[in-house]
Amino acid sequence: MTTFAVIGAGWRSEFYIRLGQLMPEKFELIGTVVRNSQRAADLQADYGISIFESVTALLQFARPDFVVVAVSWASNPEIIEEFVSLGIPVLCETPPAPDAPALRALWSAVGSSDLVQVAEQYLYLPGHAARLTSVREGAIGIPTSVEISSTHGYHAVSLMRSFLTTRYEPAEIAARTFVAPLIDPLSRDGWNEDLSANPRTTTIATIDFGDGKSGIYNFVENQWHNQLRHRRIVIRGSAGEIVDNHLIALTNGTAIVESEFRRYQLGIDLNLDGFDLEHISLNGKVIYKNPLVGLRLMDEEIAIATLMMAMRDWVSGATHAPYPLREACQDHLISLAMDVSSLTGKTVRTERENWTN
Repeated sequence: MTTFAVIGAGWRSEFYIRLGQLMPEKFELIGTVVRNSQRAADLQADYGISIFESVTALLQFARPDFVVVAVSWASNPEIIEEFVSLGIPVLCETPPAPDAPALRALWSAVGSSDLVQVAEQYLYLPGHAARLTSVREGAIGIPTSVEISSTHGYHAVSLMRSFLTTRYEPAEIAARTFVAPLIDPLSRDGWNEDLSANPRTTTIATIDFGDGKSGIYNFVENQWHNQLRHRRIVIRGSAGEIVDNHLIALTNGTAIVESEFRRYQLGIDLNLDGFDLEHISLNGKVIYKNPLVGLRLMDEEIAIATLMMAMRDWVSGATHAPYPLREACQDHLISLAMDVSSLTGKTVRTERENWTN
C-alpha cells in the first residue's frame, strides 16, 4: 500500500483525492493540506478525508510515501523545495514554476535530489499513448514533425517533444495571435448562458527543434472545453503519417496502406460489462490496454490515475521515472518562448539550460 498526501484544494486536487479513493488497494490518502477554511469544510464533507492546516501538521500525523503538489504556479517552487528538503518525493502539477528565472532557481535548488516528478498527464491519455507506442514501434518511420490543436502551452510542447524524441537542444519559436469571434458554449462549470460570439484569441506557432524536427502549435482560448473546435494531431514521419486516429504508411517497400486506431468500448448496445474503454487496437493488434477497467473512468482520469501508479512504482524503485522535473522545465521554457514571440512578433531562441546537463 502506497501512502500519499495532496497539497492544495483546487480543481486538480480533487482528481487525485477522488482517484485515490477509487483505488484503495493501491493507495491510501493520508490527507490534504488546505489553508482556506471553507474549501477545507467542502472537501471534508464531499470526501470524508483528513484536512490539515499546514505541512507541519500533516507530517506530525504521518509521513507519506509521496505528495501531490497542486497549488498555484507561483507557490509551486516553495512547497516543492520544502518537501525535497525533508527527503519526500514530489509529484507536482504543471508547470513546476511560473517563469524562466523561477524554473532555473527551482532546478538549482532541487534538481540534483532526483525527488521531483511532474504530473504531465497528456502522454498517458489513451489515444496519445496508443499513437506514441505506434510511433516508437516505427509505424511511420522516423518522426519529423508534430502539429497539435487541442491543448495549450507546455502540454502541447510535451507531446511534440515526446513524439519527436527531442531532448534539450536550442529551439527557435515564431508565434502570432489572431482574434476572431467564436461562440463558447461550455466551460469547466458547464453550459454558458451567453451563447453569443465573442472575441477569442488563437495562437499559432512554429517550433524548430533542430535536426529537421518541427512542431506546429494552434490553440484557441478555451479549446479544452469548446466542443465547436475539433482536437487535432498530425504526426509526420519519413514513411507515413498519423492524423488523429488515421494512419497511412509505406509497407513492404511497395505498398501504401491505411489503418485506424480503433477504440473497443464496453457498455454499448447489449454489452453489459460496464461503460469502459477496454483497449485501442491498430491493424488488429492491441496497442494500448486500459489498466483500470472496471472503474468507468473518462480518458483524463485514466491518464492521471496511470500517472499516479507510475509514481507509486517509481517511489518503490520498481520502474523508471514517469516524468522528471527536467522534462517539464524544458516544456515550459519553450512554452514561455511562444508567449514572448506572440507578444513581440519576433522569433525567440531558447538555449541549453542547467537541467540539460
